[in-house]
Amino acid sequence: MTNVAVIGSQWGDEGKGKIVDWLSERADLVVRFQGGHNAGHTLVIDGVEYKLSLLPSGIVRPGKMSVIGNGVVVDPAALLSEMETLRAQGAVITPDTFTVSESVTLILPIHQMVDHAREAIRGADKIGTTGRGIGPAYEDKVARRAVRLADLADADALMVKLQALTDFHNIFLSAAGVEQADAGKMHGQLMAMADELLSYSGRSWQVLGQAKAENKRILFEGAQGIMLDIDHGTYPFVTSSNTVAGQAATGSGTGPTSVGFVLGITKAYTTRVGSGPFPTEDFGDDGNRMGERGREFGTVTGRKRRCGWFDSVMVRQAGMTAGITGMALTKLDVLDGFETLKICVGYELHGQKIDYFPADSAAQAAVTPIYEEMPGWSETTYGARSWADLPPAAVKYIRRLEELTGLPVTLLSTSPERDDTILVRDPFGDA
Repeated sequence: MTNVAVIGSQWGDEGKGKIVDWLSERADLVVRFQGGHNAGHTLVIDGVEYKLSLLPSGIVRPGKMSVIGNGVVVDPAALLSEMETLRAQGAVITPDTFTVSESVTLILPIHQMVDHAREAIRGADKIGTTGRGIGPAYEDKVARRAVRLADLADADALMVKLQALTDFHNIFLSAAGVEQADAGKMHGQLMAMADELLSYSGRSWQVLGQAKAENKRILFEGAQGIMLDIDHGTYPFVTSSNTVAGQAATGSGTGPTSVGFVLGITKAYTTRVGSGPFPTEDFGDDGNRMGERGREFGTVTGRKRRCGWFDSVMVRQAGMTAGITGMALTKLDVLDGFETLKICVGYELHGQKIDYFPADSAAQAAVTPIYEEMPGWSETTYGARSWADLPPAAVKYIRRLEELTGLPVTLLSTSPERDDTILVRDPFGDA
């Protein structure tokens, strides 16, 4: 038995919700270890649809322990609102089943003000953030001026920290010509929520340490995708945290030996939300068809996703930087009926062929994909539950993706329904 870290191997939106739900049923603890409420996914359990942005997927399953680790940034109001919504749907959330690390950095209204002002100033060069204050909150964390959950226990000390934070950011907000933040107002808002928030405050490192001692199964749940990693992604069009599997340990308060199997959720084609390079983006009928059939709209933002062909160079590189053990391939059925399928097998950059995604932003924008074509299939793969149910051409496509990326398919998802899953290797088994 081993613990499992689930991460996205592309730019996010790979379909982690169903896979994480499928795995969380078998886990004892589910841990969020990075990001904030800027990413989301949808779970469908017994016909009930749950939309999660910040809470771990185990929160809707009785008997599971859910943990928000220290690597997450938390908007207090958004957290309580999400909890209230889920409770209205029947979820039981108590301090006995849910712990938020006392060390999490809080996202405050001032962070959202800064986020919106920056994007407005960038204009056409905007990064494409969700405007939820994630980036500014992480900046304050690194700069050692953040307000953390534990700070809510001392009202006077909290006011001092908020005033210093406000003094710092109001210089920029004033220069940007927008409304400035009020430390007193934020203090009042936080204190109104403090008692409820602190009832869930705990030490994630201690919870995980106890679970490890009791040989319990831990599922580490990431947000976004590897190509949005602050170090390894398409910088600067990235998120503000590390999304690779190594962050599962750092962001939850445990050692790297606690993470066993790394499952990379991988879409059978490629999508991206917002700005940034996307070498295999298809601007024609094929891209539109993928978007329509795949219902490619963001769970959190509702923004339409950009669509294109599978990029094996990017996924292979993601597998190396994140230490992916195996892929969970999703949304294969979206490709049903395509006469010809394309796979990016390399890039051309200034007349030279390269086999990696460059770090330089100018080079990222300049690369053009080198495609390999494969015949598609006319039969449906929707709902397949065994390899025998798949068209031969679909199996060949999957095997080629494995060969090009160097990553074996561990799970194959053939519809949004949780039982429409072909299990090749049990991630919770021996790694």
